[in-house]
Amino acid sequence: MSVEKPRMQMDQLVALCKRRGFLFQSSEIYGGINGFWDYGPLGVELKRNIREAWWHDMVTSHNELVCPPGAPSPYEMVGIDAAIIMHPQVWKCSGHYDQFHDMMQSCRQCKKLFRADQVPELLRESEWVESLTQALGFSLDDRQVLVNEEALLRWLRGKGKKLAPGLSLLRELDSGGNPGVDHLAKITSQSWSPWELLAELGADSQQGVAKRVPCPECGGDLTEPREFNLMFETYVGAVRDEQNKTFLRPETAQGIFVNFKNVLDSTRVRIPFGIAQIGKSFRNEITPRYFTFRSREFEQMEIEFFCHPKTSAEWYRYWRDRRYQWYVQLGLASERLRLRDHSPEELSHYSCGTADIEYAFPFLPPGQFGELEGVAHRGDFDLRSHMEGKLVRKDGCFVVELNENGEPKYRGSGKDLTYYDDITQERYIPHVIEPSAGADRAALAFLCEAFAEDEVPDEKGQPTKRTVLRFHPRLAPIKAAVFPLVKKDGMPEIAREIYGELKRHFNVFYDEKGAIGRRYRRQDEVGTPFCITVDGQTLQDGTVTIRDRDSLRQWRVKKEDCVAELRERLGAP
Repeated sequence: MSVEKPRMQMDQLVALCKRRGFLFQSSEIYGGINGFWDYGPLGVELKRNIREAWWHDMVTSHNELVCPPGAPSPYEMVGIDAAIIMHPQVWKCSGHYDQFHDMMQSCRQCKKLFRADQVPELLRESEWVESLTQALGFSLDDRQVLVNEEALLRWLRGKGKKLAPGLSLLRELDSGGNPGVDHLAKITSQSWSPWELLAELGADSQQGVAKRVPCPECGGDLTEPREFNLMFETYVGAVRDEQNKTFLRPETAQGIFVNFKNVLDSTRVRIPFGIAQIGKSFRNEITPRYFTFRSREFEQMEIEFFCHPKTSAEWYRYWRDRRYQWYVQLGLASERLRLRDHSPEELSHYSCGTADIEYAFPFLPPGQFGELEGVAHRGDFDLRSHMEGKLVRKDGCFVVELNENGEPKYRGSGKDLTYYDDITQERYIPHVIEPSAGADRAALAFLCEAFAEDEVPDEKGQPTKRTVLRFHPRLAPIKAAVFPLVKKDGMPEIAREIYGELKRHFNVFYDEKGAIGRRYRRQDEVGTPFCITVDGQTLQDGTVTIRDRDSLRQWRVKKEDCVAELRERLGAP
């Protein structure tokens, strides 16, 4: 399968998700709210299956008494479910209060907000930039461009006026003054790189605005980048003042760190061990986009794995490789999935090493990948921060940040978060390896990978187009569908009996409406791996037909063996 997928396929997938009840725009009847999504009946099953597969594989099913393949030693796993709203001091000591921000720009004309680092990418997708490049016959990937004045004026007076009303050159020309004419002459008298040309078109020669790429929405002037904190603010209690201000959590990790000592004291776990959590997080993204890929409310599946500092590098490699293989095992194609180590320049200030598991989503430009999961070696940064106060890097080491009076800027809890090994009689602050996955991004990646269109024979043997979601059986929202071939001769009664028995073990679906071919197509479209049909032969020998979604192969089994057959085919316990 090629890494590149046509953009139209993403449009088809988005339409399918709404039509078949995977995803809906939140508050859609009121026009929707950007960056928030509701999971429908099938979407909630898909995401629940992803969460359960993650929890089963990472937490409950590993054998703590035997060293897992590739692991440096045996380990244990436990789980917690921390509160979404935490003490505001948590976010001050963790660094989120001061450092959890993106650089933002706004347009002086249309007032739209943009993340500064996304502006070039947004310009590539901009309707007015696409129209301009077509009109002038160049691409943003060209090295040099010489602009034809007549073609530029024709575009400005035509599509440009509609698509890019905020463009500085257009506003100058509309004013009728000489600066616009002089500016136009300058633009058409020399060669430019495409990005230099966009900056020159967006520069205001009358007002002396510094050259920078124009607004992706209207072509207007963008402000200088400025910091924008991504945490959602809220208040606890009846009084809305600074003392009662707190935040919706931007990540689930801190809930694990502040409960590290509680877990140690209430369980018999020994290092190395991991604490896992699945839960909602919130980030006030400036420009949420790409369907559910970048949302303001999202769900994380996160592990904080605590280990001895001397073995932390080995554990980092173990979790990096294991998490990558998990996606491969559940059906993400290896050529669309990659494991990428961060360069030293990319590393977070606390990280000793980070790798991203990335997927080539079809909405991204060819050759680009989007992050599915990050696996980070966080050292002892987090536990030390919550012990001592906010840490900053100084001369290659982390020290507590001080205020102008020489006191800790944000005081830590003062609690002892060290670990004492009663066997070696060693006390130390554990190092932490953090595999942090997004449940929503995982669901989107599995949807993109599963979506396909092919041709299959219809009931008359003629080729017909079908849409199919080829989910891994563990992830499929519906595991099997049960059909009576016709609504007579006792077939519905037998089918209902089989459906009732299967329903005790799996999420299954019953359908007796329409031609059997159309019923098959409906189940193919939602990713159901198997269809079970009660037909005339069932009345004779008690067997039913089972059809495979992917191969279209059909075989017969006794009706009382359907549960065992599906259990084997689905790999269910």
